[in-house]
Amino acid sequence: MLQVTVTTENGERRVRVSAGELAGLVRRIGGAGDAFLVLQRVPDLPDVFAQVLSGPGGYTLEYRAGAADRHFAATVDDADTVIAVLEGWAREVPGWDVGPEWSLLEMGPVPEAPPLPDDVRVGLEHHLREILVGGYTTRAELAENAEGGRVSRVQAEALADRLWLERVAEQARWKGETDPERLTRAFTALEAAGITARENFACCHDCGQAEIGGESAPDARGFVYFDHHATDAAAAGCGLSLRYGGFDGSADTSTAVGREVVAALEDAGLRTEWDHDPSQVIRVTPLDWCRRLVG
Repeated sequence: MLQVTVTTENGERRVRVSAGELAGLVRRIGGAGDAFLVLQRVPDLPDVFAQVLSGPGGYTLEYRAGAADRHFAATVDDADTVIAVLEGWAREVPGWDVGPEWSLLEMGPVPEAPPLPDDVRVGLEHHLREILVGGYTTRAELAENAEGGRVSRVQAEALADRLWLERVAEQARWKGETDPERLTRAFTALEAAGITARENFACCHDCGQAEIGGESAPDARGFVYFDHHATDAAAAGCGLSLRYGGFDGSADTSTAVGREVVAALEDAGLRTEWDHDPSQVIRVTPLDWCRRLVG
């Protein structure tokens, strides 16, 4: 898999696509509302991306290499060249940019962010770091959380990017599979077995219960999820509470789903606490919440 996220004009977002998927997306673009792709690295990095626009005269390729004054563009005629360039960029292959005739684009001056007052900055940094530890935010969402009141958009983006890069550097030191990745592996197995499994789903329990049915395939037997509050608790070191149940509303089905959830978690190497009462949550504990950012 390529360590990139691909976003389309129509809002489709794919994380860690294969080379074949990327090629298919390049060949697909060109219709109304589906004319371009944007590629970002995993984890996302400020001012680092590649993109392609399909138009009547061929394709316009662009990439930015860490700053607005390092933004380049080239025009190519065929999809094969676009695919080769974007795959090379995604793999960071030396010489990936050889071939197209790149020109530097003038992006204009970049506004500087005035320093934040200490009484604003300290509290805001603490809040944003809590969000980052949760692990499900994007850089754009982090900046949105910072903006408002005495914090301008430029200041919010600068602060969010600085803290984002701190967390990216921290997670680069993590070794091997983390507990949140084990959790994702368990949820993937449950999804394949007919149990709708969602991470960081809905703002609270009530909304989660109301919305989980809309996430499910027609043949799904049951569900398991955790909401935003549960994510916050896990990130704070308090373990993770999972909601689960069957779509037929029966206690027997909910208990059976609970057993499958526990088995999948334990198969993934996680420990659980559950008394087989379908009215009680399944707790995943102890849990070392090191969730790698994607962005």
